[in-house]
Amino acid sequence: MQRLADHAYERRIALFGGAYSNWVATDAVVSHAKRQNVEDIWFLGDVGGFGAYPDRTVEVLVGGQVKAIQGNYDHSVGQGLEDCGCGYSDPMDNYYADISYRYTLEASSAATRTWMRELGPPTIVTIGAQRVLLCHGSPRRVNEFLWESTTPVGYVSHLCRLFGVDLIVCTHTGLHWQRHGPDGTGIVNVGAVGRPANDGRLAAWYTLLEATPNGIRGTFVPVHYDAAPVIAAMNDVGLPQLFADTLATGWWTTCLETLPSRERSRGRH
Repeated sequence: MQRLADHAYERRIALFGGAYSNWVATDAVVSHAKRQNVEDIWFLGDVGGFGAYPDRTVEVLVGGQVKAIQGNYDHSVGQGLEDCGCGYSDPMDNYYADISYRYTLEASSAATRTWMRELGPPTIVTIGAQRVLLCHGSPRRVNEFLWESTTPVGYVSHLCRLFGVDLIVCTHTGLHWQRHGPDGTGIVNVGAVGRPANDGRLAAWYTLLEATPNGIRGTFVPVHYDAAPVIAAMNDVGLPQLFADTLATGWWTTCLETLPSRERSRGRH
């Protein structure tokens, strides 16, 4: 259940999700966002997974005074559960997800696990006159995948009415997109900073939300960073080479089966 609106902003905030233990990308995004005259920065969950040394990412978030809500990875690691709760159904996706989760669970310090466990639930904030629900997967379920090709505007409007908001902001899929309906409601998926957007570009993405006379405008911002230290760390701890290949090429090499056909057709693999 989401918290009531306890953060009110006049004009602009920054948001991102899916750090996936990529502390270099996370630091680059936080630093870039702070130069954009934002009133606050929000992280929508999933500190660990995919990369190495999850504690380093938590240090960046805490040091940057980033506000955060809990993702499925954070919940599972914080509670010491058996799997990441990612919501995959394909055996190959689950195979690599299990490798990633087992490493993150073992590599997270006691302090990091406590921090993850104490992260808050979905939260409603206001930007200008608009009510905005911040969540990880969806307002209904932390690991629900809201893909651009399979999330019609009618469903978005239904969710907004159900939760009494004008806009839903989420992550979890790793791909950024947005859609707005004729009734003024909308959705913004901020994508992920921990790995590229399966487009061959070596960039981390975050989102600026800004109040305008016509409602809230979402702007997706690419931030280029040096992935070499992250790739080296992944190799040092023995994570699959496929994980590092994604950061090196900009194309996803794992977790592909969960992609709807339209999103998968845009990738290389």
